[in-house]
Amino acid sequence: MGRRIKLTKRLVDAAGAGAKDYFLWDSEVVGFGLKVTRAGLRTYVVQYRLDGRSRRFNIGPHGSPWTVETARDRARSLHGRIVEGEDPQASKVVDRKALTVAQMCDLYLNEGLATRKPSSVATARQDLDNHIKPLIGTKRAALVTPEDVDKLLLAIAAGKTARRAKTGTKRGLSRVRGGKGAANSAISTLGAAFGFAIRRGVRPDNPVRGVRKFPEKKLERFLSPRELARLGEALAAAESLGVENPFAVAAIRLLVLTGCRKNEILGLQRSWVDVHNSCLRLPDSKTGAKVVHLGSAALEVIEAIPEVVGNPYLLPGRGAVGRIADLQGAWERIRAAAGLSDVRIHDLRHAFASLGVAGGDSLLVIGALLGHRTAATTHRYAHLSDHPLKSAADRISQEAATMMGLKVKSDPKPLRADPAIAAPGQGGLLGSVIETKWLDTPAAAAYLGHTVGTLQTYRWMGTGPSFRKIGRRIVYAQGDLDSWRSEGLWEAA
Repeated sequence: MGRRIKLTKRLVDAAGAGAKDYFLWDSEVVGFGLKVTRAGLRTYVVQYRLDGRSRRFNIGPHGSPWTVETARDRARSLHGRIVEGEDPQASKVVDRKALTVAQMCDLYLNEGLATRKPSSVATARQDLDNHIKPLIGTKRAALVTPEDVDKLLLAIAAGKTARRAKTGTKRGLSRVRGGKGAANSAISTLGAAFGFAIRRGVRPDNPVRGVRKFPEKKLERFLSPRELARLGEALAAAESLGVENPFAVAAIRLLVLTGCRKNEILGLQRSWVDVHNSCLRLPDSKTGAKVVHLGSAALEVIEAIPEVVGNPYLLPGRGAVGRIADLQGAWERIRAAAGLSDVRIHDLRHAFASLGVAGGDSLLVIGALLGHRTAATTHRYAHLSDHPLKSAADRISQEAATMMGLKVKSDPKPLRADPAIAAPGQGGLLGSVIETKWLDTPAAAAYLGHTVGTLQTYRWMGTGPSFRKIGRRIVYAQGDLDSWRSEGLWEAA
């Protein structure tokens, strides 16, 4: 059993993860100890012998309700039962079959998700606390039927669990919403909890298995080259005029140029950028640690971002402290200026993938660039490639058209649009502030020799030079002003 030492709160709190699981044995109660896993999970245990066999009983994980004192008292109580010939491990199986759904959920959160990320645990806790426990928490877990799950799904979708709940802050309130999306999420979490319960002997089957959830519509928006050009134009104008946080502008550019997820870019630290090998070395992500390969355009954006001394993040937050926490406000203004009101931030990741597929890269390569765990996740982009089904559809449709006497173009429309779609003076799809000069209304009026009022009249009549709206400001590209002036459609004031 090894060396024994009196377990204290300070000793338990200091016990960190090692290369393998290890035990700390208490000197006050024989067989009582602390198990520390490689993942850092600390669990109080009791080691005992019964009928010549060594057995181990898990009391519970360190933390409420199990402290060193309460766990030691529990160990003493178990020793008394063992002396009388009772096997605590066998009794534990019987006790688990009497667990309520709420107790099963707590066991799943404390032990079943012990090795998961805090964000995953928080999401599961919301589903269980907000929806599952209020509706079926008092029911015995062993008696839940698929019919009960069906009714639960409908109840959550109908909004029976919707309410306002207090948060941990002084005046914090959160709104618990029902609906089909919340119902599907809650049932998925419940299914995972029952899967854990099966492994722990609570019941032999999973009542969630076979229950049909509401159909979910996957929102997949792919940006065309023309739309990317408009996005680049809006970003360049916003940065040139200083109407948006330059770090937010850089973040949006990097999302398109790398295909990374939003939090991977917002949480990026400078030490994770490997310029020599043209990659990002992320210690953690949705799919674990990964390497993100970078193109030269992405590296140029990164190298142009000014460093804030003492701040480890690539994209500092407000006041140069911490990192950018939210990109939604800036994105909504930028996408409105680019005429892309239906495009989400996550669609920028789709844009990166769709350009790769349309350019002839295999789904295997695209999946590796995006960091997908399975090929099935990348398969959503299959329809964008020169797929055998696409070739067959083209051949069959042309044959049918010929039979119908229709004229068919000999060469199909190329997947990529004409590169000349880039904004005036811009060399690439995302634009360049250096190559394009942007002027606000007073500067544009002065450049043309007009008054601000004259330009406003032109806009109202729809006869003046092209303009864009960035946030609340009207801006002009110098190239557009020159083109309009060269056409002789203006008169100097």
